Amino acid sequence: MNIEFDQILKQAETYRADISRFLRDMIAIPSESCHEEQVILRIKAEMEKVGFDKIEIDEMGNIYGTIGHGSHVIAMDAHVDTVGVGNIENWEVDPYKGFEDEEIIMGRGASDQEGGMASMVYAGKIIKDLGLTADYTLIITGTVQEEDCDGLCWQYIMDNKKIQPEFVVSTEPTSCHIYRGQRGRMEIKVTTSGISAHGSAPERGDNAIYKMAPILQELEELNYHLADHEFLGKGSLTVSEVFFSSPSRCAVADGCSISIDRRLTIGETAETALKEIGELPAVMAAKATVEMYDYEQASYTGFTYATEAYFPTWLIDEDHNVTQALEDAYQGLFKEAPIVDKWTFSTNGVAIMGLYNVPCIGFGPGAEVEAHAPNEKTWKSHLVKAAAMYATIPLAYIARIKA
Repeated sequence: MNIEFDQILKQAETYRADISRFLRDMIAIPSESCHEEQVILRIKAEMEKVGFDKIEIDEMGNIYGTIGHGSHVIAMDAHVDTVGVGNIENWEVDPYKGFEDEEIIMGRGASDQEGGMASMVYAGKIIKDLGLTADYTLIITGTVQEEDCDGLCWQYIMDNKKIQPEFVVSTEPTSCHIYRGQRGRMEIKVTTSGISAHGSAPERGDNAIYKMAPILQELEELNYHLADHEFLGKGSLTVSEVFFSSPSRCAVADGCSISIDRRLTIGETAETALKEIGELPAVMAAKATVEMYDYEQASYTGFTYATEAYFPTWLIDEDHNVTQALEDAYQGLFKEAPIVDKWTFSTNGVAIMGLYNVPCIGFGPGAEVEAHAPNEKTWKSHLVKAAAMYATIPLAYIARIKA
């Protein structure tokens, strides 16, 4: 298959202003998790404008834009929800009005990850313009609730067979490098129980907070002894929240619980992570309970899809056809070898490949370091490069599997 790489890249460059305008429109719409309706409708309007063959919004609120009718189903995903803005005093510009110059676009969601959506939609336009059709169906997904519960949207998609792709490209920010995996994660709760008493006579009670103290020390030490992997790195944990219960400030605390952010590398599972904590001497001495959190929050449509807060590790092989297809596309477009790396943070790949074993790989505009930060930005050059890549990847994949 002869792919006109230079023509694709040239066509992508002609849409620099359109992609930028579309991204700024999305940034201007507040779209935190469970509040994405208006940004989904804005995406629908842009898909209609550029000429997608089919556009659907499901009961959870995810949007699907389809191009082509071939036998090989390929999906590309962007979550369209964002985190909040945090302390507004840390922003140099209004996070929704944003900022734009010749090189960058600034605002909440610029890198994480509405930039990926903007580039995907205009990849569809490039495919239409240049007739880049082959035996594939491309489905572009704009998914919801990822910031609240990564992968939940794809659990729903896969469980309900909304689409069944051969592979999925995640457009989370990668600095226009190819990312082929990430550590998994889970959210764990540890709880100690005590007996309240008047604060003037603490010896009459049993302080649950004191029971937690040695557990915290042992958890800090455990972090240094977790499994390691040569590519994804080591597992980690940190205590992220502390809660208590007590009749008053003048009483012995009768309950204490902590939240743990646990990152999982290859070989670690929910079962092994819970077991490691449950077998800590201080946990056993305190008879503390160790459990996973659940997530059960309605989407903007009112639809609820409950799940455990467990998000498995995933890694696609270097020599997989999907990895090689992205490298072929990059090399053809940009005349240099790509950097191949992995994410530090978590993505919808935890469900796509972590739970369902559908090959997943990443390529996105923007930088991971911009995610959740004040003054979040992306680069217009990234948006153009990503649009060209997304238009090329299906052809590169078909060429490789039929070679």
